[in-house]
Amino acid sequence: MNIFFSYFEAFSIIEWVLGASLLFFFIIQILYSIFLFRKPQAFEKKREEFIVDEDELPGISVIVTSKNNSFELEKNLPYFLNQNYPLYEVIVVNSGSTDDTDDVLKLAEQKYSQLYHTFIPAGADEVNEKKLAITLGVKAAKYDIVLFSESYCRPFSNNWIREFGKEFTKGKDILLGYSKVIFTNRVGLGNFIRYDNLIHHLKFLSLAIAGKPFMGIGRNMAYKKELFFNNKGLSSVLGIDGGEDDLYINRISNRKNTGVILSKDSIIETDSVDSFSTWRSIKSKYLYTKQFYKGPANSIFGFETITKQLFYLILVLSIAVSIYFSNFILLGFSVLLFIIRFIILLLVINKNSVWFDSKKFNINLLCYDLLQPISNLRFKKYANKRNKYRI
Repeated sequence: MNIFFSYFEAFSIIEWVLGASLLFFFIIQILYSIFLFRKPQAFEKKREEFIVDEDELPGISVIVTSKNNSFELEKNLPYFLNQNYPLYEVIVVNSGSTDDTDDVLKLAEQKYSQLYHTFIPAGADEVNEKKLAITLGVKAAKYDIVLFSESYCRPFSNNWIREFGKEFTKGKDILLGYSKVIFTNRVGLGNFIRYDNLIHHLKFLSLAIAGKPFMGIGRNMAYKKELFFNNKGLSSVLGIDGGEDDLYINRISNRKNTGVILSKDSIIETDSVDSFSTWRSIKSKYLYTKQFYKGPANSIFGFETITKQLFYLILVLSIAVSIYFSNFILLGFSVLLFIIRFIILLLVINKNSVWFDSKKFNINLLCYDLLQPISNLRFKKYANKRNKYRI
């Protein structure tokens, strides 16, 4: 025993500080993985399936916005219009399109009686154009529940609306869902995009489950029309480029009125991400509007990012110092913490990924874990530059 402790007595102050710091940030990272990022999959696993009678299901108005996206709209509209649900309508808002969008909609209306469309004239205010489209859609909605998506998306299942309808019978005013990215062709950094999308969803879904909702994604979310009008529509986010989905939910959501919907049939998917630059455009709008979020979310996930970066930094320093001073106890300790953290992270991420995306990560997860904070920083700079003259 004395021999064992004698090894630690030889530690320098620097080695003690490095070892203790590494352990501290390791514990924080493990807590985030187990008690936050694990929540969505664990929540859905515990959820009990329930049946709702047809006459108890609420009417739902699906609102799809589209701008110069006639090809995707024509391809995806049938997925929205062939849903297994008794009482719904689909409203497409043509946001100043100059392509064949109007022709696509007129042709589809001849086949589907539940399809309606309205439009915004070309040349509308660019900053508030999407907000105007949503407002027109909500005002045109026949039913009290409005379910949102985009023309470049499609429901994973023909029970998509039914899943939302069932959940709304539990009394929530807002439901947040998952939007999946799929690739029909090979896309550069495609696996990273899939990881980035997964982490982005895990963050806001985890906090919503924990009773601290702070955003949603307009590709797959719903709320009651009454809530929209009681909050004076989108007036709280006017003048900000974007924010009609994430920032608006940040303003109107709370612990009591917001729920999540994570069943496989509730998932929306998109295959329109054909390049990394396309993903940058989609992701950067959320990185721009997050500066306007209220509540603790930015601090919670900012702390997670900082502690992760510090963990890796101190890990490298600990390994370097231990090798230089031939301190194999510190070296083994550092490598052990790294391996344990990676295994736990891999298990947590893969359980969620299999549920939402059906694919597992491997050693590439380490690269993505390191790359994402850097990617977010670059995307944020891109977004701020793009919006510099729009505020």
